[in-house]
Amino acid sequence: MGTIYISTDDAFIGKTDERLRVRAQKETLLDVPLIKVDGVVVLGRATVSPAALIELLERKIPLSFMTGTGRFLGRLEPELNKNIFVRSAQWRAAGESDRAIHAVQGFIRGKLKNYRTLLLRAQREGITALEPGITRLEQAINPINQTAVIDALRGLEGAGSAAYFGHFGRLLRNGHFSFTNRVRRPPTDPVNALLSFGYALLGHDVQGAINIVGFDPYLGYLHTQRYGRPSLALDLMEEFRPLVVDAMVLAAINRKALTPEDFASEPVSHAVALTDEGRRKFLRLYEQKKQSKFKHPVMGRQCTYQEAFEIQARLLAKYLMAETEQYPPLILK
Repeated sequence: MGTIYISTDDAFIGKTDERLRVRAQKETLLDVPLIKVDGVVVLGRATVSPAALIELLERKIPLSFMTGTGRFLGRLEPELNKNIFVRSAQWRAAGESDRAIHAVQGFIRGKLKNYRTLLLRAQREGITALEPGITRLEQAINPINQTAVIDALRGLEGAGSAAYFGHFGRLLRNGHFSFTNRVRRPPTDPVNALLSFGYALLGHDVQGAINIVGFDPYLGYLHTQRYGRPSLALDLMEEFRPLVVDAMVLAAINRKALTPEDFASEPVSHAVALTDEGRRKFLRLYEQKKQSKFKHPVMGRQCTYQEAFEIQARLLAKYLMAETEQYPPLILK
């Protein structure tokens, strides 16, 4: 089953024998074996029984709390992974070290090449006027390996992302939706609302993976250190943004799995968010995407995106601990 998302306000999460049960207004919303649960995410308000909390901790199943729009509030998980050697290597690489620079090059190269793949695929499918964006992405990708200053690498990442999002609206083939530019806090149109919500969910999943491997999520290399920000999770999720969230959002809109009726606007701030029903649809689509399979180019075997989060975290750990010569970002054709 993977991750369980609970979006019904005032739901009660309890444990019965070896099963996790979710109830609301005297109705059972979910009753699943705990052995099938990888994580639990509460969006909104819910009550969790002490028995369920203990069981989740003993089974090393993380429990996260978010607002209905995906803003992260907090996380309950088992004790930190005991692999101090991973965290020691992570801290030794902090700053402008050769290993940090190489890792940042990988994160950015993975993200921008996956952006380029999305545009090239759309171009092959007949969408026109994408060539300028593809060219600008290539101009940002080409100097990455020769750029040895992290601030300069951040500039290449910004230029490539601007080129991509400048053409993202052309990838939409549903006349009810449009996209002009990336708007984050708050998102003021449905497409930006979907991207922001999807990235919040992705960040939760990637942070879970790096916790399993033993990293300190707050020490990153591409994203600067800031109080309370899981910078390494943000670093590692870069290459997954286009592969998981962007691809899923485009598919949901173009295949009309979501409609304008699935969104609501806040009258004062004009922030746009999914309705309760729209959120349920989106969460189903996101979970399906996470469980879809592809052939991992480094491992040479089929895996799900959910598994790939941990695979990439382990590849990064091996590189930082000098067990491999490079970090290979996940780049799919």
